Amino acid sequence: MPQSVHVIPSETIEKMQRHYADSVTNTPKGAIFRAKTPNAVITAYKSGKVLFQGKAPAAEANKWVSDSAAQATSKPPLKTVHSFTPPHALFNDSHAGSDEAGTGDYFGPVTVACVYVKKEQIKTLKHIGVQDSKNLSDTTIRRLSKEILNFNITYSLLVLRNEKYNTLKTRGWSQGKMKAMLHHHTINNVLKKIGTSPLQGILIDQFCEPVLYNKYIASENAKIAKNTYFMTKAESYSIAVACASIIARASFLNEMDELSCNLGLTLPKGASIQVDKTIAKIISKKGKNILNRCAKTHFINTTKAEKYL
Repeated sequence: MPQSVHVIPSETIEKMQRHYADSVTNTPKGAIFRAKTPNAVITAYKSGKVLFQGKAPAAEANKWVSDSAAQATSKPPLKTVHSFTPPHALFNDSHAGSDEAGTGDYFGPVTVACVYVKKEQIKTLKHIGVQDSKNLSDTTIRRLSKEILNFNITYSLLVLRNEKYNTLKTRGWSQGKMKAMLHHHTINNVLKKIGTSPLQGILIDQFCEPVLYNKYIASENAKIAKNTYFMTKAESYSIAVACASIIARASFLNEMDELSCNLGLTLPKGASIQVDKTIAKIISKKGKNILNRCAKTHFINTTKAEKYL
């Protein structure tokens, strides 16, 4: 069976975990996650090594290896990988961008934000420190989110809380479809708000192939907006996506704080062994049904937590 192994930075592995959240399978000991796609099985280890094996491992590895090879202080070269790749000029002009948070976390909701940035606002937003939220602490994310909103930015934020998330899952919706529809609605909300304001395009931080995104929204009789583009690591290029990333992440953090307060214990982020132990504590104190209100119950962590009961 063809396979390859690459050492990938932790921030990229976190992005991979969110990207493959809907394809996760049983994770072996010592691994962060394992996901199965039509091309390959991807196993990311705590050491930073990621194993790609299967029919076409290079097809999956190439999505991440070229990005991780770049230095943290520099941007990877922009390549035209599909017909939805944005033009270079977009990043320095008036445009909208959308991103999400919480998709790889067992506890908490999925939050999606879309932000419209005018050409003349880009410099100021960069000056106050807006950048990829994965490079920022939670404290900085909360502060920047407030500053962005005080900047009179046009945006839309949607929160898919756990009860609705789990209901959609039982109805057959994949997490990918949920994210696609959230992005679609936030984008439409922003388009309605800005009216005839200058707009060179809309950039979505790519979480699935554009063809699949179109399939997801078409299943709900929706159509993609004109001049919509997709790219991975979009928040490294687009100030609009970076703003959306920060707003979505700040919202997720606030939602986690509220859930923690209601449950009387601090809910950990991610999907680690610490999460498994916390699940067991919650079940012991409040019963398993409470998970429907605070967790994405289809994650394998629900089963893994049983050994700690």
